[in-house]
Amino acid sequence: MNTEIENKFLVITASGADRLGLVEQLAGRIADCGCNIEESSMTVMGGQLSFIARVTGAWHALSKLEGQASALGAQLGLAIALRRTGKSDRSAIPYTVELVAMDQPGIVRKLAAFFTRNGISIDELRTSSYFAPHTGSPLTSVIMTVGIHAKIHIPTLREDFLDYCDELNLDATLEPMRG
Repeated sequence: MNTEIENKFLVITASGADRLGLVEQLAGRIADCGCNIEESSMTVMGGQLSFIARVTGAWHALSKLEGQASALGAQLGLAIALRRTGKSDRSAIPYTVELVAMDQPGIVRKLAAFFTRNGISIDELRTSSYFAPHTGSPLTSVIMTVGIHAKIHIPTLREDFLDYCDELNLDATLEPMRG
């Protein structure tokens, strides 16, 4: 049986007040419908849970999950949205961007603008703000995964990116994703 051809894909997003056992309940209901969580990300900010997953399953399993989504959201106290999707595009080479800088408005926008201008997609983004241990200065940390297509000349891109970051006084790296 070739599951790659027969299985379909669905992206589910869920958000709401976090509590102990919530992820277990949500993942359990997904599994009970006959679906498998293939990719997922979850975080809690300010007591609010945000969960996104790409699930796979036969068409009838995904239909069952879609049919139960509204009741599941009400039962778990979550806002749930579903969207049919396809297989992830893996043609781009994943690179990791790491940045630390003095906190200032617009850092994420400026980074996104650079990658957009260069035809590079942002596949994952995490940011956090904190205070430097000795000085107490506000700092920002950004970690991105970007997808770089083979036609892009990496040494030139890296040089342009580091020059751009230097102009903005941002300390950054651009390296191939490991493992």
